[in-house]
Amino acid sequence: VSQGLITTAAALAVMLGADVGTALMVQFFSLNLAWLAPLLIVAGVVVYLSKKNERAGQIGKIVLGLGVMILALQMVTSATAPLTQASGVRVMFAQLSGDLLLDVLIGALLVVVSYSSLAVVLLVATLSATHVLPIHVALPIVLGANLGSGLLALLTTWKADAVARRVPLGNFLFKAAGVALAVLALPLVTPYLLQLQDDPQQLVVQFHLLFNLALALVFIRFTERFASIAERWLPAPPVTDLVGQPKYLDPIALGTPALALGNAARETIRLADIVHEMLTGLITVLKTNNLAFAEALRRKDDEIDRLYSAIKRYLAQVSREALEANEARRWTEIIQFTINLEHIGDIIERLLLDIAQRKIQHSLSFSEAGMVEIVDLHARLNSNLQLSVAVFLNGDLKSAQQLIAEKVAFRELELRYADHHLRRLFENTQQSVETSSLHLDLLSDFKRINSLICSVSYPILESAGVLAKTRVISEPAGLFNTEQPTAT
Repeated sequence: VSQGLITTAAALAVMLGADVGTALMVQFFSLNLAWLAPLLIVAGVVVYLSKKNERAGQIGKIVLGLGVMILALQMVTSATAPLTQASGVRVMFAQLSGDLLLDVLIGALLVVVSYSSLAVVLLVATLSATHVLPIHVALPIVLGANLGSGLLALLTTWKADAVARRVPLGNFLFKAAGVALAVLALPLVTPYLLQLQDDPQQLVVQFHLLFNLALALVFIRFTERFASIAERWLPAPPVTDLVGQPKYLDPIALGTPALALGNAARETIRLADIVHEMLTGLITVLKTNNLAFAEALRRKDDEIDRLYSAIKRYLAQVSREALEANEARRWTEIIQFTINLEHIGDIIERLLLDIAQRKIQHSLSFSEAGMVEIVDLHARLNSNLQLSVAVFLNGDLKSAQQLIAEKVAFRELELRYADHHLRRLFENTQQSVETSSLHLDLLSDFKRINSLICSVSYPILESAGVLAKTRVISEPAGLFNTEQPTAT
């Protein structure tokens, strides 16, 4: 929501579905899964270690996490079993008189303290099964656990921006309204629930599922209204006038490396767009001698510097230890591409300053043939920049090879155009003489920019094993051999 990918109303609908999914997981975990946990852990470890750098390895990691979760919940159940038999615990829970609001508050506090509504509901189910908690106390605590999960989401996103906190706020309002209605109806429906299910443990988990299903069915029609309330209470901050500020570097995503890298990649594309704007404007300045436009383009380098610094700081906060091998490679690719884009911005800024001082202020112009060659090189440069962005996004080997081929063609063309310029100097073409130094600097800097652009292909070619270590042809045997032949 904070990145504009989904509306608040749609996100609230997703949250309603997620709550139903969580309730189904409670139903699943309430079963006796002691046999499943070690099986999932072993299978997850084997798959993850054997296929670590492949998609199957990621699936193995998920399976491993699920096995550890089941094991942890089984351990919580086992650890609390002795407590249910302790007389002190029974006396403590016996003090709960069945005050609905107090029981709801206790359930909410337990979730905030334990950081898990799922664990609290399972704990309540276990206590109900051993008759430590009577049903008329257990069900309000379950309602409080649902309310506490919404409150917990609000607390964990407290430092996020206002737009990001709209969804937790809307979800909390859903839960608060649902709990309020359920508290009013609970004394009436409890006898019917006991008739439908006489097992206290199953009644607790099924009541939890029933509550979330009812919440989703009732409030799915009101997502737009609750979204408008959340947007009114949490208005978006005013847009600052300072350009070059990041849009997608969400600090909340730093805990999920894959998501954080995706955000950094999106911001890098914005950086490439600004570089493309500067590069496109450069040829306009060369053709029109527009000094004001040249100055405006130079200021865009400040935007590039700010955005580059923001991306670099963001990536520095991503834990390198938590990265998989492919994520570590992507981290390196993003940081290298941003560094190269920042260098390109610096080169263009310096070129614009040189053009202003050495061409525009002296009212000079390139020769007609020289200008045609510069425009041709610039068009190729622009095309290669767009291709490099595509290579950066999709990592396609064929596109990377095409970009390297373009680099070779560009280098040969730059040498040819430099030779053409020198020939015009020998012919004493006046315009070529007056702009010779600037002309050759442009060609040289265009080649530098092109090299920086094409370098995005090297990691892809290297990982595919098709990158040559050097362009130097192996010397014939004995060509530089300085050793004297041994006497016989």
